[in-house]
Amino acid sequence: MTQAGGIHARLNMGSESLSLVFSNAYAIEDNPADMTSRNGPDTRSTQRNKTFHPAHEPVRHGNGLRLESDRVTGPIPFLNPTRAYYRHDQRPDVRYKWTSRNDRKGRHAVDIQSSQANASMKHVTPRPTTSFRSVARNIGHMLTYFPIWDVSFDVAFVFTIGSVIWICNAFFVYLPLVQPSSEFENEELYGGGITAFIGVTVFEVGSFLLLAEAVNEGRSGCFGWAVEQVLSREEEGEERVALRPSKSHCTHHHNKQNSVKNRQMTQRKSDLAPQERLWVWWPSNEELRTHYVHNLGFIASLSQLLGATIFWIAGLTALPGIYNRMSQTLTIIFYWTPQVLGGIGFVISGALFMIETQSKWWKPAPRTLGWWVGAWNLVGGIGFTLCPVFGYDTRSWAQYQASLSTFWGSWAFMIGSTLQWYESLEKYPVEVDSTR
Repeated sequence: MTQAGGIHARLNMGSESLSLVFSNAYAIEDNPADMTSRNGPDTRSTQRNKTFHPAHEPVRHGNGLRLESDRVTGPIPFLNPTRAYYRHDQRPDVRYKWTSRNDRKGRHAVDIQSSQANASMKHVTPRPTTSFRSVARNIGHMLTYFPIWDVSFDVAFVFTIGSVIWICNAFFVYLPLVQPSSEFENEELYGGGITAFIGVTVFEVGSFLLLAEAVNEGRSGCFGWAVEQVLSREEEGEERVALRPSKSHCTHHHNKQNSVKNRQMTQRKSDLAPQERLWVWWPSNEELRTHYVHNLGFIASLSQLLGATIFWIAGLTALPGIYNRMSQTLTIIFYWTPQVLGGIGFVISGALFMIETQSKWWKPAPRTLGWWVGAWNLVGGIGFTLCPVFGYDTRSWAQYQASLSTFWGSWAFMIGSTLQWYESLEKYPVEVDSTR
């Protein structure tokens, strides 16, 4: 691809794939001497969220990137960092923005300082992903591109399908209360019961994939961008530095071409330690103890899976032949109570996903797409929790509110899942910062 009559000469700087190992996360108190990184001594080693262990620093293998050690942050002091910034030697106007969520989703974000970019015509800046053209293009991808080999896409798509099923369930249960003339025989028992079971099963599958995604965070990280020289035809000898997405060398799970190309290589490395493998379904006990219990994304995903598993019991007992044969006591124990516990798991998960994207645990991040995914899932979890809370009461007004809570909760999950679907297809987000 050429731009403004230029000829591109690719330099092999920053384009190679980086295989990262995040697994054996440090315990700060184990060896304070190890807290000295290549950027100098770390005086903030008492806070886990302010420092990467040298063995687990993202994008640490060259590529012209330098970690801004004072911009390693996390919203909770006793948990791992969730964001960091890197500068490129050839593009001082560009910061590579690492976040734990982007890493988990296979996204390669850059933050462009517009003031510096505009000051020098020697820099070719990629288009911001918030532009109308970029947004429209990504929406088009949602309608035409279905990368089922990408676990992040699978998570979003499965939850979207599950949300649609729950919306159908809400109509079966709620609509007869609003419009009694529309009710048909056994609508709530069969329509509501069967769709509830299918919905919880789909959510269970999505939650399992969500946890698998979290377990593989950072196992095949890469910079994802290539620094190129643009030789201008208009001005002889004039060189411009450009930044381009480098899909051919990306080692994230979403890159099908790379995965197929390196499958044989990966198989030959099957005897490697778990933390060195590109894909695992569950971490080792050591990884779990030292790293994942301090990882916000993993904790949120685990909460979602536990909530969905408990909620599945309610879906099972909602089936015709079970629900209509249970006593009031059994209904409370095996139908309403699992919904309360499962809904609480959804609420916790949504809240943690929101916090993960924030600079402080109390400071919202409405300019971040992932924050809205967590926010809408939080609203959906509240709706699914209020449903059984009202459902314990057999009076008509309470049953009405129970059905209504499922209705708006399902729509909230639908919005969150759709945003997550959009997010999963935008692998190279570009942010423009005009404040610095």
